[in-house]
Amino acid sequence: MNKEQEPETDRARAGAADPPLGRRGRRIKRIFVAVVVLGIVALAATWYFRRGDAQTVSYRTDQVTRGDLLVSIRATGTVEPEEVVDVGAQVAGQILSFGKDANGKTVDYGSPVEAGNVLAEIDDSLYSAEEAQAQAQVQSAAATLQRAEADLEQLKAKLQQAERDWQRAQKLGPSEALAQSSYDAYRSAYEIATANVAVGWAAILQARASLAQAEAVLRRAQRNLGYCTIKSPVKGVVVDRRVNIGQTVVASLNAPSLFLIAKDLRRMQVWVAVNEADIGKIHPGLPVTFTVDAFPGEDFRGEVGKVRLNASMTQNVVTYTVEIVTDNSSGRLLPYLTANVQFELDRRTNVLMVANAALRWRPSAEQVAPEFREAFEKLAAKKGKLEASAAGTSRAALWTSEGAYVKPIRVRAGLSDGTYTEVQGDGLTEGMNIVTGVQTQTNNQDAATNPFTPKFPPRGGAGRPR
Repeated sequence: MNKEQEPETDRARAGAADPPLGRRGRRIKRIFVAVVVLGIVALAATWYFRRGDAQTVSYRTDQVTRGDLLVSIRATGTVEPEEVVDVGAQVAGQILSFGKDANGKTVDYGSPVEAGNVLAEIDDSLYSAEEAQAQAQVQSAAATLQRAEADLEQLKAKLQQAERDWQRAQKLGPSEALAQSSYDAYRSAYEIATANVAVGWAAILQARASLAQAEAVLRRAQRNLGYCTIKSPVKGVVVDRRVNIGQTVVASLNAPSLFLIAKDLRRMQVWVAVNEADIGKIHPGLPVTFTVDAFPGEDFRGEVGKVRLNASMTQNVVTYTVEIVTDNSSGRLLPYLTANVQFELDRRTNVLMVANAALRWRPSAEQVAPEFREAFEKLAAKKGKLEASAAGTSRAALWTSEGAYVKPIRVRAGLSDGTYTEVQGDGLTEGMNIVTGVQTQTNNQDAATNPFTPKFPPRGGAGRPR
């Protein structure tokens, strides 16, 4: 073997002499490097995807406004005539016709009527017959009384004759000139005549009573006959006509209602059901505004006239009826319209106001500007509330934004209508932006550069693959 072949033989021997562990170690090393590289790629991808989802915090704000603040209670009611007369029928019968109103037209819905105007006529045939019969009974009783009086005069004359005879008999006495039997007969005749006169007086009294009874029956028949003509008891407007011509009304224990007349529609009422939680704030004379759907955008004014004490309960809710008096000289308000009522408990004019959300919002300590943070934390430890003052106002804080932080403004809170609250404080001006909350925004502006984000062709087919 020559010398040039010896190195190859030595290298072959050296390779044959390498243990298998060296090859395994190099394989493990390559696997480890691959895992590390994949981890780096995963971290990079995670950062790449999330860096476009970064969230930025901004503040919702509302402006301080100036205006009028009204504290009120809202409820729903019904427009009612101030005084209503229900005209009924006191006799039974068929409606024959309607009368004429103040304008000479047939009585109907909305007809103006004067007191005494005929509203309707009921068939009076039966009542006319009863009146005629009663009239005849009166005449018969009067005739009986007249006869009784004549009989009494006749009895008085007989009594006088018997009295004279008895007086003569007493002078003679029982003697030869006057027999005892004749004497007794004169005495008996006088006593009978006296009794007959008393009977005559009794007959007269009986005849007078019969006449009075007959006259009472006549008056009743005449009154029933008069009831067949239905007349308006008051001056007003017919709100409701509840019968038609030809309809038969039956009067029993309850008089049937024929017409409903509003006495004066220039004065109206609104009957409102007020919850028991609010009724303590309502008192007579309290100003009220209300609207009706018939005239949208128009406000009507009135005042509380009466709080009724007869409460009602509906589904375990107790309500009281409040009467509101309002002027209706224009005649625009119609009976039974639904009214949306607002009781004016208190009012402030030309005051600064903020939304109630601004007074309720509280920042976290990290959101407060550094120069106010220590005081804020001390106040938060005391629950952030101070005692109410004697004037009915309470101390509160509003917040204004300054970059990423907020700064407090000390104010005194006054009246609130449930949406806005009256506020006063140094540095508080109209138009100032006040923080009412926090809103979070997500920044996705780099999402379009994400290679894994699906891309859609634009509308109209441009960019579609061919």
